[in-house]
Amino acid sequence: MKTELLIMAAGMGSRFGGLKQIEPIGPNGEIILDFSVYDAVKAGFNKAVIVIKKEIEKEFREACGKRIEKMIDVEYAFQELDKLPAGYKVPDGRVKPWGTGHAVLCARDKISSPFAVINADDFYGQTSYQLIHDWLVANEGMCMVGYELGNTLTENGTVSRGVCEVENGKLVSVTEHTALDKNSGIPLDTIVSMNMWGLDTGVFPYLEREFKAFLDGRINEPKSEFFLPSAVSKRIADEGRTVSVLETKERWYGVTYREDMPSVRAAMDKFINEGMYR
Repeated sequence: MKTELLIMAAGMGSRFGGLKQIEPIGPNGEIILDFSVYDAVKAGFNKAVIVIKKEIEKEFREACGKRIEKMIDVEYAFQELDKLPAGYKVPDGRVKPWGTGHAVLCARDKISSPFAVINADDFYGQTSYQLIHDWLVANEGMCMVGYELGNTLTENGTVSRGVCEVENGKLVSVTEHTALDKNSGIPLDTIVSMNMWGLDTGVFPYLEREFKAFLDGRINEPKSEFFLPSAVSKRIADEGRTVSVLETKERWYGVTYREDMPSVRAAMDKFINEGMYR
């Protein structure tokens, strides 16, 4: 069965201070995405759709695209501010991307089978890719890999996470929190979303309707975002859908802040020395 990987790489990287998606973290110039695609291919994924901003296409392809294309079939989709439904236009002063839900919509024409969604700048761990791939092959509908909050924090500032309510292995709701750390008052074993979703192609019409509703209500808010976790949570209620939560003990590594780089590089060196990547 064909399974596809949608990689969201169009974020501006404002807290990091640059294009964090293409910052080298491996001994031979590899970026996090190199390791992610390696893990996905090992798990059984056979196509990647990478969502980027058109303005970084050349730099992105040079930094990692050529290597990734040797591992898996790759297509590119572009998330641009003006990629809006008919009748809508970008408000004056808007510079922030429309969010992760919009990023997925931008790849709609490239996806034709059940697919997983990941962030380009997050390291999820090999077992997480195997979990989500095997679920997509054996089931229909939606799933997500759930991480313990304590395994997804950085010592260098706050992070954004979708805090999940889970009942009998199913997602009840997910609420986006944009400033979490170990002192936020949320138990560290709480399950959170790291935007590692397994979705069916039926999600696209729903996202399109919800994005229009979002624009109708918030288009003039310059920092508003159409979050994928919020849309999935709403789909549960609107359509009676279920989302299976695949819990993992994997530890997240990422470059939310430039100060995160040393620990991420150390972790990758350790994994390479242990033989996980060759």
